[in-house]
Formats: sequence, structure tokens, C-alpha cells
Amino acid sequence: MNSPRFTAEPSPKDTVERDVTEGDVSRLQSQTSGADRAPLMFDVIIAGCGPTGAMLAAELRLHHLRVLVLEKETEPAPFVRIVSLHIRSLELMAMRGLLDRILEHGRRRPAGGFFAAIAKPAPEGLDSAHDYLLGIPQPVLVRLLEEHAIERGAQVRRGCAAVGFEQDDEGVTVELADGEQLRARYLVGCDGGRSTVRKLLGVGFPGEPSRTETLMGEMAVGLPPEEIAAKVTEIRETHQRFWLRPVGPGAYSVVVPAAGVSDRAEPPTLDDFKQQLRTVAGTDFGVHSPRWLSRFGDATRLAERYRVGRVLLAGDAAHIHPPTGGQGLNLGVQDAFNLGWKLAAHIRGWAPETLLDTYQAERRPVAEDVLDNTRAQMELHSTEPGPQALRRLLTELMDFDDVNRHLIEKITAIGIRYDFGEGPDLLGRRLRDIDLKQGNLYGLLHHGRGLLLDRTERLTVGGWSDRVDLLVDPAAALDVPCVLLRPDGHVAWIGDDQQDLDGHLSRWFGKPAD
Repeated sequence: MNSPRFTAEPSPKDTVERDVTEGDVSRLQSQTSGADRAPLMFDVIIAGCGPTGAMLAAELRLHHLRVLVLEKETEPAPFVRIVSLHIRSLELMAMRGLLDRILEHGRRRPAGGFFAAIAKPAPEGLDSAHDYLLGIPQPVLVRLLEEHAIERGAQVRRGCAAVGFEQDDEGVTVELADGEQLRARYLVGCDGGRSTVRKLLGVGFPGEPSRTETLMGEMAVGLPPEEIAAKVTEIRETHQRFWLRPVGPGAYSVVVPAAGVSDRAEPPTLDDFKQQLRTVAGTDFGVHSPRWLSRFGDATRLAERYRVGRVLLAGDAAHIHPPTGGQGLNLGVQDAFNLGWKLAAHIRGWAPETLLDTYQAERRPVAEDVLDNTRAQMELHSTEPGPQALRRLLTELMDFDDVNRHLIEKITAIGIRYDFGEGPDLLGRRLRDIDLKQGNLYGLLHHGRGLLLDRTERLTVGGWSDRVDLLVDPAAALDVPCVLLRPDGHVAWIGDDQQDLDGHLSRWFGKPAD
């Protein structure tokens, strides 16, 4: 494992979707023998302690797995970028008892104006108890999620990077930059858009490279607020990738199109910001004293596979796209919620044979949809006459409630419906938080178990009681007799027949205990 190149051997059931070189074959044939393998020290090693990795670690710890998170950075990023938690992510935080802690550090905003920054309010009656947007500094969110994972019992090692790995029938041997070797049953790459794990795994990452870049930073300004606001309003009539917004005493968030596409490894300078502000707005607003400066592009890529044998990908390691609509962090956190209970079930030995495969089957199409809607939004940001005409037309169409609602539900991920087969429209969707005789629904999901909500008072979870909780509540605010919820809050079954229920319990939660 001295080479930083691909060193992992897939399961016999898996194939790597790329051309295999003679060097790859040689490396695969030199796999460590069983007698030389170190003992399994962890159930799961996670590469990357961003929001996705930290959330996944906490989810796995709900099932008492031995989890180690490796983070190459010694400290969180020093700059304070504000990120947005959308409705579905807020619901997931509520399901795990995290929301109140996070709300203390964020700022609520109305859930509208997301799609291509078209200024339309959210439709009335969104199907959620958390129908707002929460702006929160990214370093604060990462710290809160990391603390949550550690409180649950996960180990986090900063200043450690995975540079190689080998997998076999029993586990994955991970090599760190200092030569140390660690061994786990599974490895999950949550290490960002330039994921080392994905590259070493040899999984293709097709898509489009950046065609445009945008400068983003926080700095002081030298003009009065009213003059800035008037100028920004004027410019944003045609330039959607432009804003100056106050973010605290004496500081503004500044976003402006870059002059072109440059080497992302080279950070922008204050002079770059001044030049582009003068080009677009005719003034540099007297910007000075930057807190942090960065750039982002509109590259759009999706991993060909989310799993090869005992190695999986989640978050930006599996998908990247422009930040328009603020969906990226949310998409990764939702990956973690989908994967966590399934991987834990697989390791614990009660998962149905195909359960872990549903991670890719469910989450990759969601990522495809996000990539498509961000592509569409970026086109609508263009200053060319055609996209501007289309933007005006879509602005008119969003006055129709159904159109506005569809786009809001798409961006906030509350419109997702996984394909669980034929059944009522609620099947495969997430269930909103509802009041129950024992409090509220999401309060019953803190432990990451399944839940049968029975309004008939005659069903049972039987031999699945070690994995699924039962709540009998005839007065529950549901339009159906009973629902079976997965640990991620999606509806796995609807009905009132015990035999039918048992079949679906087996489908999602394996064989009943003896």
C-alpha cells in the first residue's frame, strides 16, 4: 500500500467501471494474505469529518458500532461560510434530537426564493413542522455534528489522511500518510469532491468541468449601507451571481462572477474582488480587510457507483454541483441518514441480503435530480438574452401554486419518493412530524430504530421488536390505518393486515429473532 494509486480489491460480485491496466492487475494479485492481516479494530472507518462524515458516524454509533473518523485537516476551516439547512435536513435533525441545539446557532429565514434566486415566497401549507430555512456558519455546524458523533462514542482523529487501502472478504486495511495501518469491516469515503477514496477505488466521476467561476468572501466595505443596497438591487436585475449582504457588524458577504476559470488551488486576492466588482458594478464598494476569500465553480459530476465491495462513497465524494439552491450539504447529510442504518444492519447481521444495495438505488437518482436542477438554475443565471427570457417566463409560471410548490419541494427534498413498489402515494415518502399521545413522532425516532404506528390496536412487531418499536395510537393524525417507518423516517408499508406487515418487516428488517 505504498502507492497512492488504486489498491482496493472489489468483492467477486463487484466490478470497477473503468479500464483496468496491467499495473492494477499486478497490485490486485499482490493482495495481503489472510495470515498477514491485522485484526479488525473498527467496524467502519470514515474518511472525512465534514457534515456527511460526522453525521454518518453518529448514525452508526446509534447501533453501537466501532467507528473511527479520519480527517486530514488538523482544525476546521477558519473561514465562516454561511450554509443553509433545508426543510428535510431540519426534519432529520429533529428525528435525532439535534435540532434544538442547532437552532441556537442559526438564523431562520422564510422557505422561498430558492430556485435560481427567483424571488417568490414559499406556498402556504408546506407539509412540514419545520417549513423554514436555517442559515448557520458551516464551521459551527461541523463542530456541532462532530461533537454529537463523539458524544455518541465515535472516535475522531484529525491530521490523519488515508493514502491507500486494500479490501478482502473480511474487511478493509487502510494505510495512513505516516504508514500506520488500520483495519475495519467497511470504509466510507466522505472526503469531498476531490475524494482520495474515490480515486483510489477507481470509480469514474463523469460530468462537466467548470465553465464559470464565482468569487465569494467576507470583508469590510467603505460605502453607506443604503448606497450598497440600491446598487445591488440594480445589478441583480441581470446578474444573479452577484450580491453584497451584511453578515455582522462592519462585514459583508460578497459574491461576484470571476473573470474566468482558474486554478482552484490558487486562492483569489482582494485585488481580484475589487477588479471584478468594478467590472460588474462600476465600483469596488471600497472593500477592504477580508476575513476570508474563496472561489467556486459550476463543475457537475456524479460517481458511477456508490459502492465497490466494502468501500462506499457519500456526500461530495459521490456528487458535486454548483451551490445554487444551497443543496450540496443537505444532500450529503441525507446520504448519511440513508446509509447509516443500512450499513449498521449489514454489520450487525440482520439486514436482508439486498438492503445495502438500496443505498445506491435510492440515493443516486436523488443526486441525479439535484445535478439536473442545478444545471437548470445555472442556465437561468446567465445574462444572455435566451436564458433571461426563460427566466422571465419561469418567474410568471411560479405564480401558479403547483409550480412554486413543486420547485420548493424539490430543492428542500421533502418531495422525494423512493420506489418501494405499487401502493398509495405516501409509500416511499417521508412522514411529516405529527402529534401523538406520547408527544411527537420525531421524538420517537431518536434511537434510529424502525417504528410501527398502529391505529387499529391489533398489530404487533413480533420477532422484530429488537429493531422496530411499536406505538399504538388510535387518535394519530393519519389518513391511513397503520404505517411502518424505516429509521430514516420514510414510509415502508401502509395497511392493517398482520401477514402483509410481516412480509414488509422481513423486507426491510430481515428475519425475525427466534
